[in-house]
Amino acid sequence: MAQMSESLVLRDARRVVVKVGSSLVTNEGRGLDEAAIGEWCRQLAVLVRGGREVIMVSSGAIAEGMKRLGWTTRPHQIHELQAAAAVGQMGLAQMYETKLRENGLGSAQVLLTHADLADRERYLNARSTLLTLLKLGVVPVINENDTVVNDEIKFGDNDTLGALVANLVEADALVILTDQKGLFTADPRKDPAAQFVHVGQAGDAALEAMAGGAGSSLGRGGMITKILAAKRAAGSGAATVIAWGREPDALLRLSQGEAIGTLLLASTQKTQARKQWIADHLQLRGSVTVDAGAVVKLRGDGSSLLPIGMTAVEGDFSRGDVIAIRDLAGMEVARGLANYASSEARLICRKPSSAFEALLGYAAEPEMVHRDNLVLSR
Repeated sequence: MAQMSESLVLRDARRVVVKVGSSLVTNEGRGLDEAAIGEWCRQLAVLVRGGREVIMVSSGAIAEGMKRLGWTTRPHQIHELQAAAAVGQMGLAQMYETKLRENGLGSAQVLLTHADLADRERYLNARSTLLTLLKLGVVPVINENDTVVNDEIKFGDNDTLGALVANLVEADALVILTDQKGLFTADPRKDPAAQFVHVGQAGDAALEAMAGGAGSSLGRGGMITKILAAKRAAGSGAATVIAWGREPDALLRLSQGEAIGTLLLASTQKTQARKQWIADHLQLRGSVTVDAGAVVKLRGDGSSLLPIGMTAVEGDFSRGDVIAIRDLAGMEVARGLANYASSEARLICRKPSSAFEALLGYAAEPEMVHRDNLVLSR
């Protein structure tokens, strides 16, 4: 059953995002693994010549920078991390350029921060650039722009970045190459009874419970970040495979439908581009709390959010910002674009639209968040 599912999902995938982690790229911190990177680039070239479009999301800049600077432990100071990234990014980009060129492909370096994807115009610009590069047969090599990023605008890990890129370009599949064979029901290093998970559904809460904590000291991720990345990628209809990066010809065998690693399936329904952009926000400007009746209308009827159903407003946001909509228990029900700033929202909270003009001095939209600008949380 796993083999059939994987064949259907990946054999026919025309646009694929491949993500590789720091421990693989830098051979556990010993420096850029030229042989491994060359092998992945060879497989990417075969896929491109076969008519597929591929994007590489590669970690490794900070780890390579640490090696070049002679550091044995990952620093904690943001300016030291940024310095390591600046040093390491030079070697990382050069290595991919060399290996892709050896296989007849052009490459392009694309460095992103969450701010690039949180702003609608920059989001569309990034999408247009990537799609143009793919049309030209060039392989974009993407990394987080760690030289300028801070904790306020970080993706957090490149698994999340890979999922966001998959959503950005509406990829058919996300392949996460890691130092593990895939997902197990428990940590196989500690539990000999752990079972390998061949196929699952992205977004299944049971999968998150199975996933362990953070991974190596070099990277920021772990199996849980990969499971959550698959859940995020599923929002735009992309299936995710988590596989061992040193599996021989892993990308080629996956493209032929062979069952390798853990396949996490997505629902077939794709989110509209604008709603996907809303769903992909990692940092929100604020939130509104709504009563039980509003939750029913949002979830059951697909309605817009009216201020009369709001009970509280948190944060400092402007009109057009993405905000969370939470129930009385604090759980996120949905998120969307605010039609009113937080100061205005506090005035019209629990009020009918007929009272807006007297309270605000003008009457605009009757909704706090229109249903066309609202996406339910998964």
